[in-house]
Amino acid sequence: MLFKDSNIVKIEYIHNFQLFLIQMSIHSMKPTQLDALATELHASYQSLKNKRLNLDITRGKPSPEQLSLSENLDGILNNNFLSAAGEDTRNYGNLRGLSEICELGSSILKTPASQVLTGGNSSLSLMHMTAMLQYTNGTKGSNAASPWQSLDNPTFICPVPGYDRHFSICEALDINMITVPMLATGPDMDAVEKLITENDQIVGMWCVPRFSNPTGVTYDKTTVERIAKLGTIAQPYFRVFWDNAYAVHSLSDNAPELNSIWVHCVKYSTEDSVWQFASTSKATFAGSGIAWVASSTNNLKALESLLGITTIGADKVNQLRHARFLTDESALKAHMQLHAKTLKPKFDIVFDSLESELAEFGSWTHTDGGYFISFDANFGLATQIIELAAQAGLKLTPAGATYPYGKDPEDRNIRIAPSFPSEDELRKAMKIFTVCVKLATIKQLIDQAS
Repeated sequence: MLFKDSNIVKIEYIHNFQLFLIQMSIHSMKPTQLDALATELHASYQSLKNKRLNLDITRGKPSPEQLSLSENLDGILNNNFLSAAGEDTRNYGNLRGLSEICELGSSILKTPASQVLTGGNSSLSLMHMTAMLQYTNGTKGSNAASPWQSLDNPTFICPVPGYDRHFSICEALDINMITVPMLATGPDMDAVEKLITENDQIVGMWCVPRFSNPTGVTYDKTTVERIAKLGTIAQPYFRVFWDNAYAVHSLSDNAPELNSIWVHCVKYSTEDSVWQFASTSKATFAGSGIAWVASSTNNLKALESLLGITTIGADKVNQLRHARFLTDESALKAHMQLHAKTLKPKFDIVFDSLESELAEFGSWTHTDGGYFISFDANFGLATQIIELAAQAGLKLTPAGATYPYGKDPEDRNIRIAPSFPSEDELRKAMKIFTVCVKLATIKQLIDQAS
């Protein structure tokens, strides 16, 4: 896939062009030359297997060093459990969450604090709960949105490659999934708009708008505006699930910014059509952070009704800890710059390895934030590469994980997660990965030549 603009375009074009040149060169090799190259690679592979390594770059988990950045959360309250409004956070109540932590969510989502609800520690839980709400009850209001279960074939639009846990929510609710390509600017909006106008069973669309999982793409302003405008052409029950998981996870000060979808929704009066989500799961403690959902007054009222049945309030003590630790937007930015100091060298290790070893064997996107790098091997090779890597002691996300139902139709996309291993472990992991990609590619060319 060739991107059409931005720095990603240049890198992606160069990689594809280099791949074309080297394949022309390899295809001109005699069978004996290809066999000699395969023998050399196999020897390297066997040497790596003999080391009996146990490495894992499957998921975007914060490293222990990153988790240590938030150790001051422990004891920060110093027995003062009163919120800014004088509320005793140890007690029941307040489904919306503390005002000061809603303000923090507002700054991340670029949405008024009045439209933000603070939940538990997991935005994924909020997404699942919201999808269940839309599926079973719908959200009553100005659009009188019907429950999705009343439709014959409720269907979600899924930009690919994408996030496997989003797809799992759809599978759990038996919601059909249709894919659209991810471009350098975001989802292919021509394809999205065409699907929505032609199919009244489209009930939603998944989005990871800044540093998308796994491509790292940040949606440009035009794409954000077109997504906000979808509510003017979609059915009343259509909802965008705007999972801004990596909103503050830039690796440099020059990372692309994301436009506020709320501002565009207000412009087109489509506030009901978008649910926004974010969390501190990769900013503070992954297992005990803070999660937010933001949407229209109608939507939040419906969600609060559901929450009122399932809980008497989220963990406000943890909300207060975070409010005192991340006191404002500038404190959050400073904290995330510390994360970047740990993360960027790891991303550089992966990019340096890809550029020095695999420019002829695949393509990838270059990102300035987020947690993942998306690598595309030759057609039909992802499963084989991942199996080879596993035998050599490197665990990778299963082939197809970045596509609905776990099925990559081209069997070529592999998601790389550099965050958790140490730098030394990551170098070892990339050595295995590059040898496996080369070995699988050369074997494929030998098979094609025979």
